[in-house]
Amino acid sequence: MSSTIDPMTVCVAALYKFAPVPDAEARRAALAQTCDVLGIRGTILIAREGLNGTIAGTDDALAEILGAIRSIPGFEELEVKFSRAAAMPFHRMKVRIKPEIVTMGQPDIDPLAGVGHYVDPGDWNALITDPDTIVIDTRNDYETAVGTFKGAIDPDLKTFRDFPAWFRAERERLLGEGKPPKVAMFCTGGIRCEKSTAFLKAEGIDEVYHLQGGILKYLETVSAEESLWEGECFVFDQRVTVGHGLAPGSYQLCHACRRPLTAEDVGSDLYETGVSCPACHDERTEAQRAGYRERQCQETKAAMAGVAHVGARLKPAKAR
Repeated sequence: MSSTIDPMTVCVAALYKFAPVPDAEARRAALAQTCDVLGIRGTILIAREGLNGTIAGTDDALAEILGAIRSIPGFEELEVKFSRAAAMPFHRMKVRIKPEIVTMGQPDIDPLAGVGHYVDPGDWNALITDPDTIVIDTRNDYETAVGTFKGAIDPDLKTFRDFPAWFRAERERLLGEGKPPKVAMFCTGGIRCEKSTAFLKAEGIDEVYHLQGGILKYLETVSAEESLWEGECFVFDQRVTVGHGLAPGSYQLCHACRRPLTAEDVGSDLYETGVSCPACHDERTEAQRAGYRERQCQETKAAMAGVAHVGARLKPAKAR
């Protein structure tokens, strides 16, 4: 992290590591307490298979909590990607225990037993422009709609849990007969590809590759002039999207369904702040929208009073 003065004052860290986590509840309580003391906000998920999260705070606070995580046996090589934000992008801190740190619904898939070949961002362009390489975007449909790599296959996933069924249904069409081509996959920070490449290897595909550090590392290290990335990258916080150099993007967020919104979406008759957007308007009942409208009203009043109101922006998304 740079020591120079930066108008983007908040440091954001996206982190994960697949490693056994003994005494998960004790780890959860300790991390939650430390984050609270340091004023860190965001989300950390803990499972038997590892740890995953995105958190934000001051540079010193993040250095301290990352040091605490790296002191856990097996987490010394914790994968972390840094970016910056002009304001705190999270409303609160959550440290939770989950069955999986990224949900794929395939309990027999173990990234610790074998994953695809890691590809450095500097070598990624050469791989995905190789005519013998199939490039697959493993993210959800609302993420791929914002941006993706040129020529990548979009599985149109509603959730990552849908990926195994999609691949099995499309395998013959994708790989054809004879020698299977190389398969290159990518996601936001790299964690979903740990599981998707492990899944493909379990399916008998040997030449599987994934972008080390994910899209975020690519956008951070590869210049816009050399980049094969098209559009912006959706991130799971109040920045909504980022571009090359991890600069804040141009999208807004629908606080009812958590989907990214263009200026055109915001101008739609179906858009109402905190209540609906063109994507989710028909997915909700009028009773649900009335509830969201009340929450938005409460949030507006809280903002005018200078008081934080967490629930208004967090609860509506649960209905999705």
